[in-house]
Amino acid sequence: MITLLTYPPAFGQFSGSPFCIKAAHLLKLSGQHWKRENTLDPRMMPYKKLPVIRAEDQLIADSDMIRAYLEAQGATFDEGLSELDKSTSRAFIRMAEEHIYFHIVLDRWGNDDIWPEVRDTYFASVPKLIRGMVANKIRRNLLAAMQVQGLGRFTPEQRLARLEPDLDALVTRLWQNHFLFGDRPTAADASVGPMLSAIIASPGETALASRIKENAILMGYISRVEEMLPTGGCA
Repeated sequence: MITLLTYPPAFGQFSGSPFCIKAAHLLKLSGQHWKRENTLDPRMMPYKKLPVIRAEDQLIADSDMIRAYLEAQGATFDEGLSELDKSTSRAFIRMAEEHIYFHIVLDRWGNDDIWPEVRDTYFASVPKLIRGMVANKIRRNLLAAMQVQGLGRFTPEQRLARLEPDLDALVTRLWQNHFLFGDRPTAADASVGPMLSAIIASPGETALASRIKENAILMGYISRVEEMLPTGGCA
């Protein structure tokens, strides 16, 4: 049986990380039998991050590498898609994971009003006596990296304007489909769905969360993707 090493549930979701949720969706779609193992400390993991799966006495890190492993075992996440749709799927995945994701990071780590809740959720395993010191150092480093990346230099309003074309592209794909490429979920949904869910699950009320909550198509899509994987569930 495959074991998914994941951050624990947070903010009402399967995990505090949308990438861990993505891995769980891929495992479920693959048909493999699996279980979860929670950890808040990825330092001993390959690349020092999660998700990781333990399979056949090996550790496989990174959600893309997890997908590749599952496909090597026979999983067909994009069965029935044309080559054109597969290329579009790849673009949607990268849009979600290399753009939308960093807006989530800034909404969670850059908002002073909700930072105490985020800190105590992400660093619950660190003793309270030193939790603030440890968490604040990591927060400073992360926000400095977001300044280098670029999004950290924008106001929330500017960031939302930058995301509008992404959201419009998703709505265009979804207005007549249950999922991004038809009536059944594919690999793209395993990536895009958790990112949108994470936005509206984050503590506080952000401009981005409000924008998504106002859109019935996006909210319906989020619900359908979330129904694929009950909180805390495994197969």
